[in-house]
Amino acid sequence: MPVRPRTGLTVTALAGVLALASACGTTSENSGQGKQTGPSQAACKGAGGSFTIGMSQANLSEPYRQQMNDDIARAAKGVPQFTVKFADAQQDNSKQVADVENFLTQKIDLLIISPNEAKPLTAVVKKAYDKGIPVLVLDRKVEGEAYTQWIGADNVEIGKQAGKYLAEKVLPQGGKIAEIRGLAGSTPAKERQDGFAQGIQGHNIDIVSTVDGDWLREKGQQQADAVFKAHPEIQAVYSQNDPMAEGAYLAAKAAGIDQRLKFVGIDGLPIPSGGIKAVEEGRLSATFVYPTAGREAVGSAKQLLIDCKQLPKTQLLQTSLVTKENAAEAYAKGNS
Repeated sequence: MPVRPRTGLTVTALAGVLALASACGTTSENSGQGKQTGPSQAACKGAGGSFTIGMSQANLSEPYRQQMNDDIARAAKGVPQFTVKFADAQQDNSKQVADVENFLTQKIDLLIISPNEAKPLTAVVKKAYDKGIPVLVLDRKVEGEAYTQWIGADNVEIGKQAGKYLAEKVLPQGGKIAEIRGLAGSTPAKERQDGFAQGIQGHNIDIVSTVDGDWLREKGQQQADAVFKAHPEIQAVYSQNDPMAEGAYLAAKAAGIDQRLKFVGIDGLPIPSGGIKAVEEGRLSATFVYPTAGREAVGSAKQLLIDCKQLPKTQLLQTSLVTKENAAEAYAKGNS
């Protein structure tokens, strides 16, 4: 189901709750970056041009990434000059490198990429950029500065707010929890872990087990099942995305302990199988909406290729907390 992602970043001071702010992406004044002076000017042909965009996706096993592709496809339909070609790396760094090389052979006009892992994709992204092809990096990052614009939300901050929510609302007296991380080499996994550690600091929260779920529900379920058997004292689970949180919930339900555990996730997709419905239906205590950046990527591509505008190096997007109290409203907003 297509949705519109949200943009901009705002954090309230009340219990670490993230609040909804504007519906627009930020620009250079709050990204802390100057104007981009890379290959965008040479790539621009104006409204009379036609453009082929290559979209290299890390994988389509995560609902979030399929939604990102859907958002790009839907937004691109509104720009008749654009043709978008999609490639699925299937969580394989080598395949994603080959996908980008294939796009370069096809002489694409712009590359959009959400890297599987940062380091292995850095060189091929730089190769595209050095050829004068504008590169938009979504959500996950590459190393260095050889790209036109990165678009995403603040993963350290979202992890921090998840930690504060769990510490202040779920376990205000302290307690023992498990953490399920995403793919180890992807930048959001480290950033959401670092932020979470900041959020729970000083709240007597003990992370008794940290496991890798690779962003996938099935692996999250397997890992959680092993954790619950090894650490029956666990009171809550922080998962770096909603599918892994749902997997942990299923493991807990199979073990008959789901009623005494609390689950917090990230992504908040407003689709029937997404995190907002999981909160509304009581499987998760909370999730945090993390925009896909699909619509914003097409907007940036239009500015570069058709409007001949320069872009800030970073476009920071808004995120928001979803609890039982506002889940129905958040779901409706996401589908408006």
